[in-house]
Amino acid sequence: MIEDRSVLTRPAPPADAVIAYGDGPEQIADVRHGRCNTQSSARPLAIVLHGGYWRPTYDRTHTSPMADALATQGWTVAAPEYRRIPGDPDATLADIRRALAILPEAVEEHDGRCIAIGHSAGGHLALWAAATLPAPRLQGVLVLAPVADLALAHRLALGDGAVQAFLGTEPEQRPELDPCRLDAPNCAVEIVHGMQDEVVPLEVSEAYSARHARTRLTPVGDCGHFQLIDPLSAAWVDVLDALHRLQKR
Repeated sequence: MIEDRSVLTRPAPPADAVIAYGDGPEQIADVRHGRCNTQSSARPLAIVLHGGYWRPTYDRTHTSPMADALATQGWTVAAPEYRRIPGDPDATLADIRRALAILPEAVEEHDGRCIAIGHSAGGHLALWAAATLPAPRLQGVLVLAPVADLALAHRLALGDGAVQAFLGTEPEQRPELDPCRLDAPNCAVEIVHGMQDEVVPLEVSEAYSARHARTRLTPVGDCGHFQLIDPLSAAWVDVLDALHRLQKR
């Protein structure tokens, strides 16, 4: 399948605000308020964690069409940036920890809870958070084509060695960063994964869901890696269905 990457460069309306969740230049988040205040105030805050194999080449702008679509459908959305320093995963994870702690307090128009939505490497970050952070406000995580099993992704040489580049070592040396080797998540987990994904194959999510049996995995036919963050794709309805299931938990 030829991956459609058009969403990565598609323009979207600017965020309603950019707020800081720390003192560093990358510790900021784009905030979009739900277009319907009544709906958004009764829903969790959607915190969108972008992918890009943890590399500095990719940033939060490529999830702007997705974030804008969610806001149009009544969700208040925060899309944090985070440090992406090859070989220093702890900086990245410290930013995710801080963002998930601060953004629900800093952003208005939600019901006090949050749902972390992560794509690709952002899915790894969301799953790590679900298993390790004492986040009582975290209603659940929705992960889209996540790098959910670092050891398997490393064996498959995904992203031209992206896992080792991120960790600075073999994944076996940092099992505490691998969601597939961590304890069960502390909240509900929904995974949506394209069956024709050639960037992160479906088997990576299957390995995670086999390890954590309470996970709900939705394979999507005729779907690659980037359609899941594209509100113009046929797969978008599967993403929204999973998000609404988490909202009702």
